[in-house]
Amino acid sequence: MTAEIGQFCMILALIVAATQIIIPQIGASKKDYGLILFGKYAAIIQLFLILAAFLCLMYLYITSDFSVLNVWQNSHSEKPLLYKISGVWGNHEGSLLLWVLILALFGAAVAGFAKNLPPTLVGRVISIQAAIGFGFLILLIFLSNPFARISPTPINGNGLNPLLQDPGLAFHPPFLYLGYVGFSVAFSFAIAALIEGKVDAAWARWVRPWTLAAWCFLTIGISLGSWWAYYELGWGGWWFWDPVENASFMPWLIGTALLHSAIVVEKRDTLKSWTVLLAILAFSFSLLGTFIVRSGILNSVHSFASDPGRGVFILGFLILTIGGSLSLYTWRAPKLKGGGLFAPISREASLVINNLLLMSATATVLLGTLYPLILDAISGEKVSVGPPYYIGTFIPIMTPLVVVMGIAPMISWKRSDLPGVLSRFKACILITIAAGMITLFFTYKGPILAVLGIILSVWLISGSIADFVERIKLFKVSYRDSLMRIINYPRSAIGGTIAHAGVGILIFGITISSAFEIEKIQSVKNGDRVQVGDYIFEFKGTEIFKGPNYDAIRGNFDVYKGKNLIIKMQPENRKFINPEMITTEAAIYPKNLGDLYAVLGEENSNNTFSTRLYYKPMINCLWIGCLLMALGGFVSLSDRKYRIGAPRKKHTVKNKTLGITN
Repeated sequence: MTAEIGQFCMILALIVAATQIIIPQIGASKKDYGLILFGKYAAIIQLFLILAAFLCLMYLYITSDFSVLNVWQNSHSEKPLLYKISGVWGNHEGSLLLWVLILALFGAAVAGFAKNLPPTLVGRVISIQAAIGFGFLILLIFLSNPFARISPTPINGNGLNPLLQDPGLAFHPPFLYLGYVGFSVAFSFAIAALIEGKVDAAWARWVRPWTLAAWCFLTIGISLGSWWAYYELGWGGWWFWDPVENASFMPWLIGTALLHSAIVVEKRDTLKSWTVLLAILAFSFSLLGTFIVRSGILNSVHSFASDPGRGVFILGFLILTIGGSLSLYTWRAPKLKGGGLFAPISREASLVINNLLLMSATATVLLGTLYPLILDAISGEKVSVGPPYYIGTFIPIMTPLVVVMGIAPMISWKRSDLPGVLSRFKACILITIAAGMITLFFTYKGPILAVLGIILSVWLISGSIADFVERIKLFKVSYRDSLMRIINYPRSAIGGTIAHAGVGILIFGITISSAFEIEKIQSVKNGDRVQVGDYIFEFKGTEIFKGPNYDAIRGNFDVYKGKNLIIKMQPENRKFINPEMITTEAAIYPKNLGDLYAVLGEENSNNTFSTRLYYKPMINCLWIGCLLMALGGFVSLSDRKYRIGAPRKKHTVKNKTLGITN
């Protein structure tokens, strides 16, 4: 009965979504605020209906109801509770329901927190949100039904992909979807603005917090996925430029550009049509990622196996959404006149450079992602585009971007004096040069990119600190006055400083861990010792043990520094039964200055085991940098100006329907 209740809730949600598309749009056109209010209530009702359907599916997983096809395919009675729950979104149907739930959540949030927005704009936004949800509900109900029954009822299930049975993957998809779907709000605001023919500072102020929230969640989602790849897949890396990884990275790049472009619209009333285009593209690339993951054109641990019918539907929906929105943009964008002229050396110009470089980087990633697919479709030829391509193209584009990031916060709006700005960066320039020279000394005849990476990271970190010090006038006024300036400092600016510093720390971690990593690959037997930098790994043999739903071979390493035993590391090879799969579980010992990383491979014919041992210096800076970026975004989001909205002129409009005054 639970499955039927969930199915019924989805059908009701589809009907509510249809009314939510039409009625608020009519209300906005006629300025009938009663109809707009109906749309708000519809958005909230739709959320509760989809939430009920999602909870029904979760209950079916927890109780192991294998009469439901989706549960039988992706769960097992012996699976730990956490993975029964995460199994709800560890498949195509369940993850699609989670997608629609988050979409409804954002739609209801706009309806509930839109007190400072013009009613007509709110009506159009929630109508567009409903249109997106309507398309996905059609896909869910008719092509991807998570509540479909199977008869006769199997005794047990097939189980979840063992690679997904991990805490990191339990939380990675929800955060990723919060980012993906969050951009739908910016998209809806952009389409609504095109319909109304109006984009101003108030519009930018309303769009930016929704974009910022989506960007923060997407940052966390990508970081969790990278962290999972690092410790779960056992290959020693954290990013492989996999097409599905790229599918999440491209909306992040465009979202970053959108955040900065919206600042220009808010502050200087210019770049209006460009900002609207970025809002459309950010969500369009999220939909492209959905197509890549679910169409069946890719084989990846990240992707869902799908039948061609689903892929065709998603492709059609993608074409309709992107094509329709870009057509509307082509028609209406010329009417979005912008003012605010600015000089080549100005904050506006630096943000334009920021946008151009970010979009160029996105185009580079898009080309590398789609080229093998296009070539395969045209000629059947199989090619792969790997890290060398991205390193050779992505880094040259991002290098000037990081340089601009370090100096942009010090540049004034409209017009600025570059020599004057650089004079405030004397200490940063000296520190950066010194860091580059020291790195060059230690990497002589080594990786030259390490020097570039250190220069960029130190420049960005020191620039962020210098900007903050300059704004609070540290050492120029009394400490009490500096403290008061910190208290009164806008949180949006503080968040930007934290996020920029986080990018610098991220670059530092990537550079050091890549340039100075020590890797040893060898076969070992009991008692063998392997030197990895300053550490000695002594192999103490293997043992067999049984996990909750797998059997494992556990390797034992005693790790010494000098004569001192510092840690026992136990990498594993796990054999899952339902479904059958062998996975590698790396053993990682995090230290202040780096990670010790051990992987146990297969047993050889001569009773030795293949092993991979690493020392990864400063790799923790990578995760710290990502966390600081997300933290900076949330700090900015807490700024009071995003809660009260942009100032607007008071106006009195008689509500003919309700008999009230707005």
